Amino acid sequence: MSKYLFILAEKANHSIKALCRVLMVSSSAFYDWLAREPSERDRQDEILATHIRAIHKASNRTYGSPRVHEELRRQGFDVSRKRVIRIMQELGLRARRPRKWKTTTVSTPGAKAAPNRLERDFSAEAPNQVWTADITYVWTWEGWLYVAAIVDLFSRRLVGWAAADHMRVDLVLEAFDKAVMRRRPPAGLIFHSDRGSQFTSERFQQALADTTWSRP
Repeated sequence: MSKYLFILAEKANHSIKALCRVLMVSSSAFYDWLAREPSERDRQDEILATHIRAIHKASNRTYGSPRVHEELRRQGFDVSRKRVIRIMQELGLRARRPRKWKTTTVSTPGAKAAPNRLERDFSAEAPNQVWTADITYVWTWEGWLYVAAIVDLFSRRLVGWAAADHMRVDLVLEAFDKAVMRRRPPAGLIFHSDRGSQFTSERFQQALADTTWSRP
């Protein structure tokens, strides 16, 4: 896919003169190219460009080059990621960034909340005395990445974490399992989190019940 193919694709929306000026090519060079027989690679790029446009549009313009490339491969195209990036750049296609704020704390109706034993005192006198957990999120070109993190309040160090493209209970269970395996905490550890559905879920409550400490 060349700049000339982009001009050809967009000439119904903009004048050729304006497109050539923006892309810093001469109008005469474009018309010379138009008069020539397109190369096999140009033909292939044009076919790829049509499919890339369709995939990008079908994703509500949220797919970047990695997902577009993956979908092309699923459709049977033997194409490199570098080529997809080039064509998307020439077409002016990029992943649309969703709104920056997302809700990560969603309470489960009827879920029983444990008492808050910390009473806003986020300090500890020894390691593995108090752990606190939360879920955050980061926007990537692949979409939202959710991260569950567990921190020891004594050292303020991360003792367990997990990342995924979802916020299901499996995310916090993986972080919790990593923390337990790494620290092997003694009885009496207090586990503090918000009242999100992941932490109040039956599966996570069972994981806590299988240990020897309690959760505020």
